[in-house]
Amino acid sequence: MESPTPPDANARHGERVLVIMAKAPRAGTVKTRLSPTLPAIAVAELYRCLLDDTLTLAASLAEVTVAVMCPAADVEELTSLVGHRTCVVAQAGEGLAAGLNSVFTQFALGKGRRVAALDSDSPHLPRRVLEEAFDTLVVRDLVVGPTHDGGYYLVGAKSSHPTLFAAEGIGTGRALEGLLAEARVLGLSVGLVDPFYDVDVAEDLARLAQELRRWPARAPRTALWLSEWEARQGESRSRTGAL
Repeated sequence: MESPTPPDANARHGERVLVIMAKAPRAGTVKTRLSPTLPAIAVAELYRCLLDDTLTLAASLAEVTVAVMCPAADVEELTSLVGHRTCVVAQAGEGLAAGLNSVFTQFALGKGRRVAALDSDSPHLPRRVLEEAFDTLVVRDLVVGPTHDGGYYLVGAKSSHPTLFAAEGIGTGRALEGLLAEARVLGLSVGLVDPFYDVDVAEDLARLAQELRRWPARAPRTALWLSEWEARQGESRSRTGAL
C-alpha cells in the first residue's frame, strides 16, 4: 500500500511539525517490557489508548501540523486506526534509529521547519512542554526531552543530521548520552526541556495509573482503560479468594 504524502512546505502551520513515532498495536510487538505485568493482548489495548490520547494531545496544539511515522508494514493498520485525524507516513528502514532519521529527512530537510518527534506513550505530558520545545528550536539547532531512565521522549531539529541517531544504544539507558555526544561532534547547539517519563516498565505504569486517578483528563482514554483493568483484576481476586 502506498503511504500518504507528508504535508508539503506550503501546508497550513507547516513551520511547526509534530511527528508521533508509533507502531501498530499488535499483541507481542508493542511495549514488550510490560509483559511481566500485563498479558500481551492487554498491553496492545493499553498501547492503543496511549496512542489515541497522544494524538489528542498533539491536536490540542495551535498552529502545528501533526503526522504519524511508523514502520512500512504498519501503515495500513495505523491509517485505519487514526482515521482522518492526521496522515500516517512510512519510515525508511527498520528500527527506531531509522524512524527518527526518516522524520527529519522527510519533514525537515530543506523546508525551513521546526520539527519534533514525540514517542507515542507520553499523552500525560504537559502541553506547555511541547510549546517550549518548538520555542527552543528558534534559538537552538536541537531540542531534547530527557527521560528519567537515560533515554529521551522527544527530539526536535530544523535540519536532518543522518549520523545523529546511532542504532547502537538507542532505546536504552545510554540513548541520551549518545545523542548529546554526537550533537557535540556535529557542533549543534542543544536545548533541553523538562525531564519526564514514558511508559516502559511496570514502575512507569504504576506511576501513570496513580497520576491518572487524580487527573484523568490528562489522558482520558488511558485513564478509563486503567480504571476498568484494575476493576477486572479486583473482581478476579475476589472470585479466587471465594473458592
